[in-house]
Amino acid sequence: MKRLLLLLAAASLLSACAAPSSPRWLLETDAALAAWRDAYLGGDERAASRELALARREVGRGGDATLMARVELTVCAGQIASLAAVDCPAFQPLAADAGAAENNYAAYLAGFGFAVDPLPAAQRQAWQGGATADLAAIADPLARLVAAAMLRRAGRLADDAYALAIDTAAEQGWRRPLLAWLAADRDRLLARGETAAAAERQRRIERIVAASKP
Repeated sequence: MKRLLLLLAAASLLSACAAPSSPRWLLETDAALAAWRDAYLGGDERAASRELALARREVGRGGDATLMARVELTVCAGQIASLAAVDCPAFQPLAADAGAAENNYAAYLAGFGFAVDPLPAAQRQAWQGGATADLAAIADPLARLVAAAMLRRAGRLADDAYALAIDTAAEQGWRRPLLAWLAADRDRLLARGETAAAAERQRRIERIVAASKP
């Protein structure tokens, strides 16, 4: 069985697209995961739930724990990029039979017990360097947000990286992570006494929320 072709270099484990010769269910999994990403990051919870259910159903046809684990890690990475506090519960039942790379990436997303060298290249570079320039060098926007979120969780995110994360989410039109990073930056600025800048972040949040209302 051909393995799900995932962009490990993007560090989100989100699939690119399966080769044309891949089984139909694999192609359906890839398409559903891509649709889930767009819906979830765009803030469409209903569509995201529908696409995730489809991806899980399709990838489950073969019962391959590694492929199924990659779907769950993709979901977890998207949530972490949006600064959600998650522990990837759907991955845990698959861990014993999933691959070593998947288990290491799950440990990375959990924030402990992982090895740096086996991480996807973008995440490894960002984690080892830790500078905003290292994040900016990551071409894939979702991978960049994941790396930024992991550095923030570790208390290593530079102040100017918040603006990079905000711009990254805004450029993609990803409302969910954009709101999360704006709120995080607002709180950071308030804690530093920078009330005018914090107020600007809050006004931007309010504009985005207002624009999303029917």
